Amino acid sequence: MLAQLAKRAGIKPLVIDLFADLDTQSYAEDVRLIPSLAIEHLIPAVDYFVECYAVADVIYGSGFEYHPESLFYLHSRLNILGNDPDTFVRLYNKQTFFSVLDQLGVFYPDVSFNAPDQEGNWLIKPMRGQGGLGIKHYRQNDAPTSSVYWQKYQQGSQHSVLFLANGHAMQIIGFNTQWTAIANHAERFVFSGVINGAALSNNQEMQFTNSLSKLVAMFKLKGLNSLDFIQSGNKSYVLEINPRPSASLSVYDGDWLSAHILASRGFLSDQLPVQTGYKGYQIVYAGQDVMIPEHFEWPDGCMDLPLSGAIINSGQPICSIISHQNEAQAVLKQLADTELSIINKLERSQAHAL
Repeated sequence: MLAQLAKRAGIKPLVIDLFADLDTQSYAEDVRLIPSLAIEHLIPAVDYFVECYAVADVIYGSGFEYHPESLFYLHSRLNILGNDPDTFVRLYNKQTFFSVLDQLGVFYPDVSFNAPDQEGNWLIKPMRGQGGLGIKHYRQNDAPTSSVYWQKYQQGSQHSVLFLANGHAMQIIGFNTQWTAIANHAERFVFSGVINGAALSNNQEMQFTNSLSKLVAMFKLKGLNSLDFIQSGNKSYVLEINPRPSASLSVYDGDWLSAHILASRGFLSDQLPVQTGYKGYQIVYAGQDVMIPEHFEWPDGCMDLPLSGAIINSGQPICSIISHQNEAQAVLKQLADTELSIINKLERSQAHAL
């Protein structure tokens, strides 16, 4: 997604990636494939781009939740366009984050930093996680760990808000509706998809915008960010802030990377790109182990395509799909139809291979 946005902005994308899928290779000027974002893997790739292309700036995406030390390394070598590592780490300090929400009077599902005495309806969540990975229902016989916290399960519709910030002010790009999937027995809350648009009243959007403005100022957020929340009746319950360009950016057309760069440097644009119709993005997860066959014909609207011969284990993403229609229901139907087509074609190919 970031490579595609860079291309759209007239910037030559130089990419460090863990997958280097077909899309990334087609958009990027150059790609370095690394096995993880750990410093020892990141350093040679950064050295390569600095030496070969005299790179000075960097924009980061997902994955640094697990490797904040690597973000500090990037900060020591390059100019980060987006939130600096201190802001990133402060947001993922859950005690700090929820105490700030308390100060601002912002609602969120009850949290505990000690294992609850009763199971009730608690979720156990990783302190540093992304895309819903590692979230599960709490059971009292769960092995204790210091890298998690507990949060009450809150019923309601799942949403996010995508926004630009310059360290003290912000602009709303759009409110979105999200959904999760059961990837496998262990991962039952993974991010699955998002569509631009949310069934919120003008008053609810205004109240949320006021709270978000305060959060931006408190955390000095910069560039593209998103905030996940649950809407239950008239109450909005904040879950977390993603301090980086998020997957929801895929459902908005326009040159958002230039806007991200400008906002990171303190400037908010007077004119943001206008979105028409509804756009949805969804991740297709493997229900069983599959191998991508040679010359596999992907349906229209597929992105993040794996290489031929790649083995996708059960519960892992196969690809992403996207749909742009005039009606929201038409988007959701097309996403469901495309997902079913991919799964059926792959299952037939596996059967023929056997």
